[in-house]
Amino acid sequence: MKSKEDKLIRFISISESHQAFGLPAPQHPLISLVHFNEHNPFNTDMAPIYDVVNFYKITFITKNSGRLKYGQDYYDFDEGSMLFLAPNQLVGSTDYNSNTYCYILLIHPDFLLGHPLATKIRQYGYFSYSSNEALHLSDKEKQIILSIYQIMEQELNSGVDEFSQEVVIAQIELMLSYVNRFYKRQFITRKVVNHDILQRLETILDRYLISEKSLNIGLPTVQYLSEQLHISPGYLSDMLRSLIGKNAKQYIHEKLIERAKERLTTTELPISEIAYELGFEHPQSFSKLFKTKTNVSPLEFRNSFN
Repeated sequence: MKSKEDKLIRFISISESHQAFGLPAPQHPLISLVHFNEHNPFNTDMAPIYDVVNFYKITFITKNSGRLKYGQDYYDFDEGSMLFLAPNQLVGSTDYNSNTYCYILLIHPDFLLGHPLATKIRQYGYFSYSSNEALHLSDKEKQIILSIYQIMEQELNSGVDEFSQEVVIAQIELMLSYVNRFYKRQFITRKVVNHDILQRLETILDRYLISEKSLNIGLPTVQYLSEQLHISPGYLSDMLRSLIGKNAKQYIHEKLIERAKERLTTTELPISEIAYELGFEHPQSFSKLFKTKTNVSPLEFRNSFN
């Protein structure tokens, strides 16, 4: 492989991406489905190391042997793994070996304009997951996704007519709904790993709230916690929602209220000082959150114990 400089390249159009990878021009300017296999191998010599795209990118690995480089790191992607990227996310290089086959679907947001999916697709959190949070399909799930890709491939390679866009968008929406279901299944089947993450999260948050970090840094954020756990904010929230029925922000609020109740009942500190201690910039914000979560003000809660 020829040496390449580490530089960021932004692809505005799908056509630019095709050109960079040495592929023929896409048949449609706003959507492309490329099938890399033994007859159409991935050209790593042409690929930039780091790139940002202005469109959605969905990778479905149908065959893989060995570890796969995605971005700066290597991952053990299995056959049937899927990765999702939203517009303006850093893609990074993807090094496929000769025994790796996959489908890569590129969708420009403009392709979805005028359809409900244009809004709905932004609600799927897995487009913000990290590479190490790929979806790993079972054999049955892999066949479902493969059948959808094959329908889209046939439709996009056929002559375009007045129904083509409607048919393809329907298949994309169906696939994303299945992916949403399969990720829920993955959270359940990986409960041991996820419960370990939950225990680590609780420890990190408890230590944050009893230390001076809240006072010096401010309220704990989803971004901070996800960085400590080495997972993406979106994955953290969706995992928590699956395990305990709350997203990451709600979980933080719950822990803040627990700590506040403890300080209100075991100390005589002014409420404003407790608020600052927890990381609130303004005591009024603390009182508002406390009352929203408990239906009483901090002062009313403290008085109920006297």
